[in-house]
Amino acid sequence: MSAPTRVLRAARRRQAVYWLYLLPGVLALTAVIIVPFGLNIFYSLHRWKGGLSPMHWYGLGNYADLLHDSAFWGSFRNSVWMIVAMVVVPTLIGLVLAAVLFDHVGKNVGSRTASLLRATYYLPQIMPVAVAGIVWNWIFNAETGALNTFLRDIGITSPPNWLGSPGTALPAVMLVLVWVQIGYPTVIFMSALQRVDPELYEAAELDGAGWFRRFQAITVPQIRPETYVITLTCTIAALKVFAPIYVLTRGGPELSTLVPSYYSFLNFFDKSKVGYGAAVATVLTLVIVAVATVIQVLQNRAARRDEEGL
Repeated sequence: MSAPTRVLRAARRRQAVYWLYLLPGVLALTAVIIVPFGLNIFYSLHRWKGGLSPMHWYGLGNYADLLHDSAFWGSFRNSVWMIVAMVVVPTLIGLVLAAVLFDHVGKNVGSRTASLLRATYYLPQIMPVAVAGIVWNWIFNAETGALNTFLRDIGITSPPNWLGSPGTALPAVMLVLVWVQIGYPTVIFMSALQRVDPELYEAAELDGAGWFRRFQAITVPQIRPETYVITLTCTIAALKVFAPIYVLTRGGPELSTLVPSYYSFLNFFDKSKVGYGAAVATVLTLVIVAVATVIQVLQNRAARRDEEGL
C-alpha cells in the first residue's frame, strides 16, 4: 500500500470519528424536536379525544376549522400585544438602563453598584413563574390587593378588577411581562457596551457631542448585533408564552388574554380535542419559524451593509 493511500485512509478514519461527536446532538434533536413535531402534524390530521379513544382521519379539516375560529384569530391578535410587552418595551427600556448603568452609575458611583442593579433587574427572569404569579395575583386582587388598597387610600372608591375584567386583564398581564423581561436586554446590552471602543466616545466628547448624541450615533449602531439577538429570542418567547397566562388569567376573562400556546393547551386537555390542539400548535410553530427567518434575513442584510460600509 502506497504512502498516499495510507494517509488518505487515516484521514477518512479521523473524519468518521469526528462524525461520532455529532451523534448525541442528532439523537437529541430527533427525539426532542423532529419526532414530536412529526407526531403533532400526524395528530392534527385526525379527530381524536386522546387516550385509548379511536382516531378518525380528518385531513386538513382541523386547519379549515381554524380559519373560522374567532378564538384562534383572537389569540394571535393577543400575541401582537405579547410582542409589545416582551420585545418592544423591554428592549427600549433595557437599552436606556444599560447605557445609564454603564456610562453614569458604573463610572461615577462604582462598578459594584452597577453590577448590583443589573442583577436586581435580572432577578425576575430567574424567579419561578409560580412565585411571581402568586405575588402579582396578590397585587392585582380586586378586594385585598396592594394596588387597589393604595387606590382606595388616595380616594378612588371603585378601583378596577385588574385580572377579572376584559378591559384591564390584558394590560395587567402585559405589565407583568414587561417586569419579567426588562432584565434580559439590560444584561445583554451591558455586555455589548463593554466591547465598544472607548476612544469613539472620547473623540465624540472632544467634538462637543452630548450624552444623547453619543448614545444615538455610537452606542446604538455599535450594539446592533445584540439588538437583533434580543429581538429574535424575545419574539420567539412572546409568541410561545404560556406560563404567565396560565398562572395569572387562564386565558380569561372572556378570552381577552388567550394566546395560541394556551389555546392549544385548552384543546389538548380541557376540551379533549387533541387533533384541533395539534393543529393550533403546528400553525404556531410555522409562524415562529417564519418570523425567526425574517428577523435572521434582516440581520444578515444589516451585517452585509455594515461590511460594505467598512
